[in-house]
Amino acid sequence: MFIPRKLFRKIEPAGHLGEAMLFNAANGFPAKQFKIIGITGTNGKTTTAFLVHRMLHEAGYKVGLMTTVAYGAGLELKMPPDHYTNVPVPLMMRRLRYLKAKGVEYLVMEVTSMALAQNRLWGVPFHLAGMTNISQDHLDYHGTMARYIDAKVKLFRLVNHNKNGLKTGVVNADDPAAGRFVGAVDNAVMYGIRKGDIKAQDIKLKASGISYKVAAGKDVYSIKSSLPGNFNVYNTLAAVGVGRALGLKKNQIEQGIAALDGVPGRMTAIEAGQKFNVLVDFAHTPDALENVLKAARDLTKGRLMLVFGATGDRDRSKRPLMGRAAANHADALYLTDDETYTESPGRIIQDVFKGIEEAGGAGRTVIVEDRRKAIKAAFAAAKRGDTVLLTGIGHQVSRNMGGKEEPWNELEIAKKLLRSK
Repeated sequence: MFIPRKLFRKIEPAGHLGEAMLFNAANGFPAKQFKIIGITGTNGKTTTAFLVHRMLHEAGYKVGLMTTVAYGAGLELKMPPDHYTNVPVPLMMRRLRYLKAKGVEYLVMEVTSMALAQNRLWGVPFHLAGMTNISQDHLDYHGTMARYIDAKVKLFRLVNHNKNGLKTGVVNADDPAAGRFVGAVDNAVMYGIRKGDIKAQDIKLKASGISYKVAAGKDVYSIKSSLPGNFNVYNTLAAVGVGRALGLKKNQIEQGIAALDGVPGRMTAIEAGQKFNVLVDFAHTPDALENVLKAARDLTKGRLMLVFGATGDRDRSKRPLMGRAAANHADALYLTDDETYTESPGRIIQDVFKGIEEAGGAGRTVIVEDRRKAIKAAFAAAKRGDTVLLTGIGHQVSRNMGGKEEPWNELEIAKKLLRSK
């Protein structure tokens, strides 16, 4: 029976709550086994979760990970075949039981606004929460930025209601929405570049990564990471805040952050003997796209070339914003498909192109609807010193085209196209 979308959105949380209650009870509430660290925000959730996971692992703890990119225990991580960040409740129960069998003590979980709004995380006792940043995303679901932020803040309320947890939230002090998150917990740890309890100083950005000093009360940390870009200063700062809240020692925090070489599909470099740089990143919001373009510019001596698109059946209002970000920061644009789902590919491209035109980038844009052909065209035009940045698909091994999943591994496709040049 057809249910109007507005009515479905109202009854959906109740249905998911019932499902979560049923499956938690049937499985003996498996999440109670762990001290769970939830990481939310618009961008940087996955990288921050990876950083905290690696930091705890290097400190000697048995730690599990659940993110968009991977889940597992210790360094035995699996790439999920689905596109979920927070998987459906029955599958989440199976994964929690798996981690329990592995003897996991800490679990680092990436947390989405929709999972929180839909009550799919009922029965998960969060020990501590972290917030990376807030910018426009998922307004097709939440409707307004206020409701989107409300859903994110719910994680911090869950932390504060956990009697056995730390009642602590680690918050990006430089984000305009910081106050909403701080007000939801008893103990707030603030980090940032401009302000905060934990501040980055003497920041050095290089192609090989970042380094900076952290002033936190009487403590001073020396942070080095192979993750490039100013946005990773924030991601690593969040990890410092989590580490301090958990009581890790100075050397455990520094060494743990330095130990993470990279995150699949997040500013991942592709090397196949070519004379130019190729980077693959998952960026799929205007803010994320702008951040990775700025980071890629720092690595580029020649032209910065971008192959990108936007996702179908998602917030249409962010598409022109992505077009503007691309036109403002890239020298050459190859506008193509991303994942269309059930929308017309042409309509998605036109939505993005509107923003490109408004920013004066139409003359630097080539529209190629076939993504493989667009990547091939960018590679053919690239010269020594240039950087070709492929965004939107990142780590995924499939994409939804026309409502059907098809195999698509951008990291491998890029390598094959480079080798065939």
